[in-house]
Amino acid sequence: MANLIDVQVPDIGDFQGVPVIELLVKDGDTVVKDQALIVLESDKSTMEVPSPESGVVRGLKVKVGDKLSKGDRICRLEAEGAAEPAKPAAAKAAEQAPAAPAQKKEGKPADKAAAPGDLFTSAAPAKAAAAPVAATTTLAVTVPDIGDFKGVPIIELLVKDGDVVEKDQALMVLESDKSTMEVPAPSAGTIRGLKVKVGDKVSKGDALLSLEGAGGAPAQAAPTKTESPAAPAVEKQAKSADAPPATPPATAAAAPQEAGASAGANAHAGPATRKFARELGVDLSKVTGSGPKNRVQIEDVQRFVKLQMTAAPASAAAPASGAGIPPVPAQDFSLYGEIETTPLARIRKLSATFLHRSWLNVPHVTQQDEADITELEAFRKSASEDAGVKLTLLPFVMKAVSVAIRQYPEMGCSLSPDGGSLIMKKYCHIGFAADTPNGLLVPVVRDVWGKTLTQLAAETAELAKKARDGKLKPDEMKGGCFSISSLGGIGGSFFTPIVNAPEVGILGVSRGVMKPVWDGKAFQPRLMLPLSLSYDHRVIDGAYAARFIVALVKLLGDIRRLSL
Repeated sequence: MANLIDVQVPDIGDFQGVPVIELLVKDGDTVVKDQALIVLESDKSTMEVPSPESGVVRGLKVKVGDKLSKGDRICRLEAEGAAEPAKPAAAKAAEQAPAAPAQKKEGKPADKAAAPGDLFTSAAPAKAAAAPVAATTTLAVTVPDIGDFKGVPIIELLVKDGDVVEKDQALMVLESDKSTMEVPAPSAGTIRGLKVKVGDKVSKGDALLSLEGAGGAPAQAAPTKTESPAAPAVEKQAKSADAPPATPPATAAAAPQEAGASAGANAHAGPATRKFARELGVDLSKVTGSGPKNRVQIEDVQRFVKLQMTAAPASAAAPASGAGIPPVPAQDFSLYGEIETTPLARIRKLSATFLHRSWLNVPHVTQQDEADITELEAFRKSASEDAGVKLTLLPFVMKAVSVAIRQYPEMGCSLSPDGGSLIMKKYCHIGFAADTPNGLLVPVVRDVWGKTLTQLAAETAELAKKARDGKLKPDEMKGGCFSISSLGGIGGSFFTPIVNAPEVGILGVSRGVMKPVWDGKAFQPRLMLPLSLSYDHRVIDGAYAARFIVALVKLLGDIRRLSL
């Protein structure tokens, strides 16, 4: 019997109105126990809310941007065979965790508890509180209560010895399997005796550093409340394990950060944003925040990287600004023999810059296969005599690609500039790479769906001639949905064509080769055409690309399918 379980926001400390930054499920999804449902992000922590049981999500009540507090209902879970509604794991852990007793001095009331939400534990000799305030006081800072986790690695140090910090300024970042947490300064002071480094694994109570001149008096040794130690949390950058987030690629927008104190340590940003910036190599101190109190958000980092890349010089010799890739050192080749310097043609310069930008921005994956074009080739040769125009292989491939795009329309779409949506096109314009004396050009044939093979043959021949003669107009190279790069007239087998962004797919066609193919009884000579499909992995996943190229192979193997 199915039972409905209310899934609520677990104990997240004293925080109220924590925004939802990501929904990981939708109504009707089947989830397993402890699978993440949503992601919350406070100023200091990013937290996943896990499913308390296996079941089906029903009545999802929240959306991205909603602000939630402890006890708010997220959804209902239709759990098969559940004996009773289960509480979220984080809530159970919070209930079972014993309350930290207030530390008392002998014969005196307990000291005032530390501020809620602090992520630090300060330790000082018990007698120090009763002693007169010295000119300089030192406060030992240790690892706070981080739940049941032990040996949590330090992934980022935000300060170094001698740094002057303010109260609540982040000192370092810890990251467990489920949570990324900042450790803030319990008081203003100067960092002395830093005992840890990036990569060290620490547990509750381990000494981290000392704060000199910390608030004029040592703080009490009683551990303060941590930020939802029981609530599993994790940094989220991409929505799937094999598909990178719809963000710019890992091209750094700043110089590499030095070990120890990290660049942007004083920037106002949460752990999720810090991790995202660190993976892109962005110095947060250079990013303008758009959040509350100028807090830097992930969108601000994305915008910063985009601005850095669009400001790149239009020169093939220099790497794109913000790429973070060190240039190849200049060499004097004349030291080794006679040389001659020949300037690049204008088209080659433009192509180099465009291809460089596409390669840096688009996460390329190439899927390869072979199509049996034995019957297609026989038909092409016989039909060329009656067509009134030279029928090459290109029109057949172009027509087959257009039919495959009808079946798999995302292969002809584009990703929106903000990476948040797909632009689906109700037309099919296909570009083809034309080799010219001045460099590579990509003329575009429009409305391929509505044209016959002979019309495509005539138009591709005309555009290729205009490209070779230098008479191709700019408008004749715009508006493509997909591109084809054919090396069949030259040779070779498989290769990796570069996606012609903002398109998301390109097909590389090599020279057909006669091969022995097993037909179930014997090997038969068949003309096999090597195909190389490169695609933008932010938009197209591997399974979708595989289905597309399999459909394309079938179309080329039996051209009668083109008329269906």
